[in-house]
Amino acid sequence: MSGAAGRRTRRLRGWGGVGAMAGACALALTAALVLVPCEPAMDAPAGTAAVADGPGAPDVARARPASDETCAHPEASLRPSSAAGPAVRRIQKRGYLVVGVDQDSYLWGYRDPNTNQLVGFDIDLVKAIARDILGPDPRIVYRTVPTDQRIPAVRSHEVDMVVRTMSVTCDRIRQVAFSTAYFEAGQQLLVPRTGTTVTGFDDSLRGKRVCTASGSTGEALLRAEPHGARIVLVANQIDCLVRLQLGQVDAVLTDNALAAGQAAQDPAVHLIGQPLTHEPYGVAMNLGDTDLIRRVNAVLDAYRAGGAHSPWTRSYDKWLAHDLPGISGPPAPLYED
Repeated sequence: MSGAAGRRTRRLRGWGGVGAMAGACALALTAALVLVPCEPAMDAPAGTAAVADGPGAPDVARARPASDETCAHPEASLRPSSAAGPAVRRIQKRGYLVVGVDQDSYLWGYRDPNTNQLVGFDIDLVKAIARDILGPDPRIVYRTVPTDQRIPAVRSHEVDMVVRTMSVTCDRIRQVAFSTAYFEAGQQLLVPRTGTTVTGFDDSLRGKRVCTASGSTGEALLRAEPHGARIVLVANQIDCLVRLQLGQVDAVLTDNALAAGQAAQDPAVHLIGQPLTHEPYGVAMNLGDTDLIRRVNAVLDAYRAGGAHSPWTRSYDKWLAHDLPGISGPPAPLYED
């Protein structure tokens, strides 16, 4: 990152940047953006189908594996198509796209204090999807969604999709559908640069307070292998950074892509060890919206195309290259049909 954009984002480092993004559910309106306060979404009632009957049923059956034995590649998605089926037409008739996002994940989806606009790598992708479905200057409703409300928001159709550094896992694809992967990350520990005895994801965590977001893959990993740690759960990962700065926790476990943004905000913390998991990020959508899944995959095909001049690479260079270097390009798409 360089130039005016680099100077603008560098001002967010440290306490000022965290404070600027800590208001997680504000309300704002611009010509093309509506940010709606986050509201807990109710999941589908017990015993009810999460997928509506209709033309998408055959695709849905493939999108929901019966067991882990059939889930070797959860990131496999439906093949791309630009056809406008029921879900795409629903959005076009409404006249705007409703997307679940984060507004306090630095570099990914955050509010720029200089412009009061949502910006970041995830937001660039949202805009590309919206332009494809709705045309130039599309209207987008950004709904801020806590980590553990992402799946309920998609399943209840509170949002059309979630674009929020969401890892594709075998458990999640039973509840929501995903696009092909647009980024790859892994769980890693974030700790203070000085004064810590934590050396990695090992027994040095015994008795330590380790923070992660509720409903995240970090929580699942910690519960499976706690190493004697005391697990501290928060609604959003930025809350973990604040607690780490205040000395209320000893370490943070999160995606290394998110942690790179947190370390960029506060040079007093850094990543240690190696990534513990392989986690592709995907756009989450309702299992029944198969035409929308295919449409988003068509957008992603175009977004990746062009090598060093692709929209994906331009967005990576703008937002992530400085603090998450060494990534040569997007993950290759994998299809299940």
